Amino acid sequence: MRVFTMLPMRHWREAGPFGAAAEAAGFDALMTVELGHDVFTPLAFAALATERIELTPSIAVAFPRSPTVMASQAWDLHANSTGRFVLGLGSQVKGHNERRFGIPWSPPAPRLRDYVRALRALWRCWETGGKLDYRGEHYQLTLMTPDFSPEPTGLPMVPITIAAVGEAMLRVAGEVCDGVRLHPLCSRRYLEEVALPRIAEGIERSGRCQANFDVFGGGFVVTGPDEKTVSEGVEWARKRIAIYSSTRTYAPILALHGLEEIGAKLHAMSVAGRWNDMPAEITDDVVRIFAACGTYDEIAAAIETRYGGLADAIELNFPPSTPAGLQRELVTDVRRIPHRFEGFDTRW
Repeated sequence: MRVFTMLPMRHWREAGPFGAAAEAAGFDALMTVELGHDVFTPLAFAALATERIELTPSIAVAFPRSPTVMASQAWDLHANSTGRFVLGLGSQVKGHNERRFGIPWSPPAPRLRDYVRALRALWRCWETGGKLDYRGEHYQLTLMTPDFSPEPTGLPMVPITIAAVGEAMLRVAGEVCDGVRLHPLCSRRYLEEVALPRIAEGIERSGRCQANFDVFGGGFVVTGPDEKTVSEGVEWARKRIAIYSSTRTYAPILALHGLEEIGAKLHAMSVAGRWNDMPAEITDDVVRIFAACGTYDEIAAAIETRYGGLADAIELNFPPSTPAGLQRELVTDVRRIPHRFEGFDTRW
């Protein structure tokens, strides 16, 4: 199984040394996430300090950026990392698009499908020197002059993965993307019964191969050197699960486990601003549905139980004080878990 870890984002000077250490420890990829800081810049610093490790935002919010702006940022990161960049995209929910970014909302699955195709049209134009003539449902791109075209890279096309929760978006992932980033509020049952079958439908529609499609597993991984540290991590996961469960977008995942009433209660509490009271509604049993938990001696087995045979990649983070040798040993243990992904097929 491939192992990703989160790159420091607040202080850019930390990104390079952290990336080099993660590469030495055997991690497969460095991630950023679009929350309070820029999602791309830390990856640029990490790219210059590393040679092998994959670099990816998980995720960058798509719709507030035009496809041309996103394509340009991805192009330069891909070129300057010699082909190690993977563009992770997400639609975000309606409220954030309308009220935080100030952009109109439309059904996200068909729009993101169009967005991905527009990105690839731009990249083909830049790599081959051909005419830009993309005419989709949401994006029409027909102007690209030499001054605004970057130099060809001679590299494979940038792989694209998307965040997906609902069935329509899961199908889009399988149909037009190179991988999927499943949400942290994702159980093994949801993977088996909902996510993977819908992804397979999309892959079949496109005629591509499952072995070239990367499934990032979703859920949480909680670990540490002792039970006290694991317990603290469980409390962190409990808070995150409560917040996600209050969002109606994720109600189908809760419904699969008979947790609809908890979701409705948490939504009402969030509307009332009772954020500090919400974690108490998440029992230990609910935490275990969405998290693989265990000490360092136990975590590889817990991850295999939680994700084995279903996911190709997971996120694993260690406290800064964790010895390099121990990190390398634990990453090696998780990487022994079999997976189906063999590599991206990003031929032009």
